[in-house]
Amino acid sequence: MKRVLVIILLPLALVGLGWNAPAAEPKLLYYRNPMGLPDTSPVPKKDSMGMDYIPVYEGDEQPEGQVKISPEKVQKLGVKTEVASVRPLTRPVRVVGTVQVDERRLYTVAPRFEGWIQKLHVNATGQAVKRGEILMEVYSPELVSTQQEYLLALGGVRSLGEAGAEAQTGMRRLADAALQRLRNWGIPEDELQRLRKEGQARQLLTLRAPVNGVVLEKMAVQGMRFMPGDVLYRIADLSSLWLLADVFEQDLGLVHLDQAVNISVNAYPGKVFSGTVAFIYPAVNPQTRTGQARIELPNPAGLLKPAMYASVELAASQHQADVLTIPTSAVLYSGTRQMVLIDKGEGRYEPRPVELGLQGDNYVQVLKGVAEGEQVVVSANFLIDAESNLKAALSSFGVHAGHGAAAPAEAETPAPQSPSAPHAHEGH
Repeated sequence: MKRVLVIILLPLALVGLGWNAPAAEPKLLYYRNPMGLPDTSPVPKKDSMGMDYIPVYEGDEQPEGQVKISPEKVQKLGVKTEVASVRPLTRPVRVVGTVQVDERRLYTVAPRFEGWIQKLHVNATGQAVKRGEILMEVYSPELVSTQQEYLLALGGVRSLGEAGAEAQTGMRRLADAALQRLRNWGIPEDELQRLRKEGQARQLLTLRAPVNGVVLEKMAVQGMRFMPGDVLYRIADLSSLWLLADVFEQDLGLVHLDQAVNISVNAYPGKVFSGTVAFIYPAVNPQTRTGQARIELPNPAGLLKPAMYASVELAASQHQADVLTIPTSAVLYSGTRQMVLIDKGEGRYEPRPVELGLQGDNYVQVLKGVAEGEQVVVSANFLIDAESNLKAALSSFGVHAGHGAAAPAEAETPAPQSPSAPHAHEGH
């Protein structure tokens, strides 16, 4: 009676001490080729490269057209997914360019008559000038004689007031001709009014700045002789500038008129200037394969200087309506085909061919292959490929081990299988 009691109490005591019977070993189904070839074996073996075949146990079978990863390996690989969703597809176009003078705000001072520079008032390159400010005083014998001729003709008209109409008309024509020559030489109207009012020719003529701006070039030197058409000053209004941006050929379709632009320059880190696309040049540089976009850039504070190097960012929308997109990191490129991994849950992943559309900054449009709301793998997808032999799973699509190559015409003859390994497991 004591022996029976001891036999009954002994298992209970072992359980109380934390001892459990060993768990049953999972059932071995077969051994699969380590390189993912459609070759299995009921017994351990090595392939032609000396690599051991991998055992496949019950519960680890790979579903048709899918790959399966254990939860531990999923966590170890750091697999991340994201939902395929509908969103506006945008991609900033980032280019470089140089700041230049607005050609419409560039002026030259070039007298239309011969003369000598008697005195320079603006005598330094880079000097700022205001409209109407005195630049120089010049002497021109031809200009003085024409003033005197005008005054004589004007006095003749007055003195011949009682003479015949023909004499008065002749003197008036002489006065008008002299006055027109002065106007053709660019003498301002206020100077002509002074000449008519005072009735005395001036020996020196004052030349004034035509616009508010900065002297970019100064060829005038005090005492020098100039001829008609000689450029003495080149003045630019820098309150508004141009920025010529070099846009890569593939991005030209994303640039359009009146597009907002953000500009940064090395001289002012962290400061962003704003501009607008005003013109797109019709030609492409055959050497650099870039086209130019002209951006109008307000410069009221005068911080930007001509010839500055600038970085340009254009917020370009590629599509007017929202489109189905996935992250660009989710796409596995394989030559002529693109694949994504769909997360089916419980460590199961389905490789699926996709057809892509417009490319965004971080997202790409999906035309075929993925439905809205499906989870796509965006991180560690290449590791899943290596860990679970994605090449073997793609065999259900008629794809060889190269993700995009055609399946071979003749497959290797599989080795004999064990009775417990169903034929459906071939190719794992």
